[in-house]
Amino acid sequence: MGLDVVLYRVVRSAGPARRCSYVPVEVVDDSDDVLLRLLTRARGGGRTPLLDRFDPTGELVVSAPEAPRLMAELRCLAEVASSPAEMTRIRSLAALTRRCMRRHDVEIRLEGD
Repeated sequence: MGLDVVLYRVVRSAGPARRCSYVPVEVVDDSDDVLLRLLTRARGGGRTPLLDRFDPTGELVVSAPEAPRLMAELRCLAEVASSPAEMTRIRSLAALTRRCMRRHDVEIRLEGD
């Protein structure tokens, strides 16, 4: 499988069409599926409703206003993490989320295969 967590900058064009383009800023690679397995283990139970919406074959978009919710859910993931690799991945995702919280022209996408 595989999962990438990508921080994108949203570039809005001027004019009546107001089209957006997305520029990748930073990527947390999960090609070894550490985060994906953790998300699967933590799924359900009502503690991570935002992350529970992630489909491993799809995409979950987290906007800047939703980033504080994601940060809270990362704390829940940390409680069920069982390895140093999982904690490292959570810390990387938390750093990305903090960047998202500081700016309003970015979004985070969890991109599955």
